[in-house]
Amino acid sequence: MSSVPLTPLHVASRVAASLLGGYAFVWGFATFGISLFVAAGMAYAEAQTLVYLLAFLVFLAAFCWAFAAASLPRVWALLAGGGAAMTGAAWALSRSLS
Repeated sequence: MSSVPLTPLHVASRVAASLLGGYAFVWGFATFGISLFVAAGMAYAEAQTLVYLLAFLVFLAAFCWAFAAASLPRVWALLAGGGAAMTGAAWALSRSLS
């Protein structure tokens, strides 16, 4: 079992990490995925549809992982930081394509 006591603050932070961090991660995934597919020559509408369908699965995995992971700071860092990094990479890629 976990050595961390399950205080209401800890549970609220897990819920916030799963919802807000998962949303940020999926936002980054979607922007980066669409940018990659468009850069590869796919039409924007097709890339958007494909990535949005995949985003449902990515959000489900991120949501579940936020509750299963042992380290709460690692969950926040990976979900929020990963989302920010992918969004930045998508921005840089889209700027290079213009």
